[in-house]
Amino acid sequence: MERSVHIIVVSGLSGSGKSTAIKAFEDIGYFCIDNLPVPLLPHLLLLCEKDMPDIQKIALGIDIRERSFLKDYDKIFESLEDHGYRFEILFLEAPTDVLQRRYSQTRRLHPIASSEPLLLHAIEDEKDKLKALRARATKVIDTGAYSVHQLKALVTRTYSGIREIERLSVQVLSFGFKHGLPFEADLVMDVRFLPNPYFVEQLKEKDGSDAEVREWVLQWAAARDFLRDYSRLLLGILPAYIAEGKRYLTIAIGCTGGKHRSVVLATRLAGILEESSYFVNVFHRDIHME
Repeated sequence: MERSVHIIVVSGLSGSGKSTAIKAFEDIGYFCIDNLPVPLLPHLLLLCEKDMPDIQKIALGIDIRERSFLKDYDKIFESLEDHGYRFEILFLEAPTDVLQRRYSQTRRLHPIASSEPLLLHAIEDEKDKLKALRARATKVIDTGAYSVHQLKALVTRTYSGIREIERLSVQVLSFGFKHGLPFEADLVMDVRFLPNPYFVEQLKEKDGSDAEVREWVLQWAAARDFLRDYSRLLLGILPAYIAEGKRYLTIAIGCTGGKHRSVVLATRLAGILEESSYFVNVFHRDIHME
């Protein structure tokens, strides 16, 4: 029997932002526990179902500091699956040099390093020990290029809209290439081939949420053809993603600055996918950038 409680296990490399992610989950309504001993997890879930039925979403922060974690997590996760619990693993990581810099800036010791000179060895050792867990993760996020606020925003917009009946959560993200590619994107489409309203004096200071900009962008046959063809492609491949067990898909639409063309087309594309009964969030990353 499938249980009603939805569980997200937040783990990953020390210094990659687990505490920030847990805080983001707490802000969007998850019941959060950091560093829960893994053997206590089945007891916690049983307690929630019997005595706290209002708790339907749980986020658990678990990492290498919990000594029994590496030894027990696999068999406990398998037991939970056998008992009908649905859970996901969010794994956070960052490049070694970024982790070194973060520990240097905070002057904290790595949980498996006894001294600062051993930091590099501790990071590499932890990566090796968590390799199997990373391979099992539902979603992996490289936090190397994210600030604390950016990571929190990413977790929030990825997980805040998940409904239990949905098998795939789609995020359509507009962005500007001049501000960098979005690291979380699964699919990236470049729409800089379209005429640019930035060079139209009365539209330059507006953005793609403005009706006048929308009408200007969509007047071009190339824009309408793109929406028709790309949405047809997506509607053809999304069922295959679902069949492979994918829960989250980020589709990024980019123009030069991320304020005009990409905003219009991302919004319209999200609407087309919603009309086909997909659960879709749309987010405009660079719409307020100068």
